Amino acid sequence: MAPVHFGTLNYAVLAVYLLGMIGVGLFFARKQENTEMFFLGGRKLPWLAVAMSMYASLTSAVTYLGLPGSAYSENISLIIVCIMSPIVAPFILLLFYPLYHRLQVTTSYEYIEQRFGPRARRGVAGLFVLARLGWLGAVVYAPAMAMAVVTGIPLWGCICMMGLLATAYTALGGIAAVVWTDAIQFVILIGGAVWVAVSLTNGVDGGAGAIIQLAGETGRLHIADWKINLFAMSGPVVAFSFFFQLMQDYGTDQVTVQRLMATGSLKKTVKAVAFNACTDFFIIALLLFIGLGLFAFFQDATLPESITPDKMMPFYIIHHLPAGVSGLLITAVFAAAMSSMDSGLNSIATVLINDFKITAHGSRLTDVALARIFTIAIGLFATGVAFYVSTIGSILKAFFSFMGMFGAPVLALFLLGVLTRRGNFAGWTVGLGASIVASLWIQKGTEIHEIYYFPFSFLVAFGTALLASRFFKTELAPVCLTALRDRKNDG
Repeated sequence: MAPVHFGTLNYAVLAVYLLGMIGVGLFFARKQENTEMFFLGGRKLPWLAVAMSMYASLTSAVTYLGLPGSAYSENISLIIVCIMSPIVAPFILLLFYPLYHRLQVTTSYEYIEQRFGPRARRGVAGLFVLARLGWLGAVVYAPAMAMAVVTGIPLWGCICMMGLLATAYTALGGIAAVVWTDAIQFVILIGGAVWVAVSLTNGVDGGAGAIIQLAGETGRLHIADWKINLFAMSGPVVAFSFFFQLMQDYGTDQVTVQRLMATGSLKKTVKAVAFNACTDFFIIALLLFIGLGLFAFFQDATLPESITPDKMMPFYIIHHLPAGVSGLLITAVFAAAMSSMDSGLNSIATVLINDFKITAHGSRLTDVALARIFTIAIGLFATGVAFYVSTIGSILKAFFSFMGMFGAPVLALFLLGVLTRRGNFAGWTVGLGASIVASLWIQKGTEIHEIYYFPFSFLVAFGTALLASRFFKTELAPVCLTALRDRKNDG
């Protein structure tokens, strides 16, 4: 297939978007009077904007490109996530957020200190930083890969451009800039997905019916196979895996918790979580349909060997849509990526300063200046991690690898705290060690499908911690006991 240049009009569309994001950062930069404003927006941000930001943050380019790629190459088993999201929502609203709002936390790991002590808080905060640095590398790499495919710019140049732009406006405007740019990006990424889906429906003879029929004939709709297969993805396995993964993403992960705490009340948190659950139901199904549409559209085409499933959507956009429109839709890929990177940068900076108690006292810097320095340093490091992610292959596999290794043990400690009285930090450290060894084995020593990485790591960490805790003295912190008693009295 003949190469297609990105074109002046497409570059203009992308440039307007990127300059607009920097403009939002500059607008909010002068309002960052203290770290409460920089990290939480004064706890006065509108719940709908926060909900859009939360969804855009977690719907990264890993999701935006990876889900269509998964449906194109395997099946639509990830459609089960649509169902699991509203199922998990009540659990996180009952288990975690009443405690967070009662304790008025800035990070979720403050609860861990109340329950297990300061060492535990630093431990899980450190794991969060490692998990999200790897995740940031993936969300930088994914759109950079797309840009390299469609523009001919070297991959390293695309990675550097993406990382530096997202870092710039995040460092300028803090969480207010993050939330409002995410709200804009939310509209762009959903609008872009709808446009691609409609275009594919019109571009395939027979429309949506033919797309679904072909998907059925090729086994891409066969998701309810209850036979356990460690080397393939199926609906029941996705349900099991994402029950735990969504609980981690929405219930304990600082990227989400920080936004929901910025609403200022439990009532607004419930609204934001409900909005996300409903949006999940729509957008995941839409992205998977796009993957099926791409499979139908290209079923008889000879594609370049470099076009892997993760690259199918940007390849279609640039080769089969008119100039201007293709620029707008590639911008949607950028929106998906930048909305995740800005949130990750702001959250990691929050954790480093708040949970590791790093302050500007004794220096000429203000706390806000220190927060900005941390944001810039994290952004540069995450950009470097993107080069490593480029060696892993599938962007979904990269995501599952990092989150299984570092995110699953964090969820294990939170649930050990809220569900048990015997669980303790010493027992969890044994579980953590077992989990890391087990994760390295399953990822590097086997061909087991990556969908198993997170639940496997969680079960090893939680089960081992629960058993090991029996051999150590257990003691609940007074504040935690009070919170638990209040929650019981609230019914």
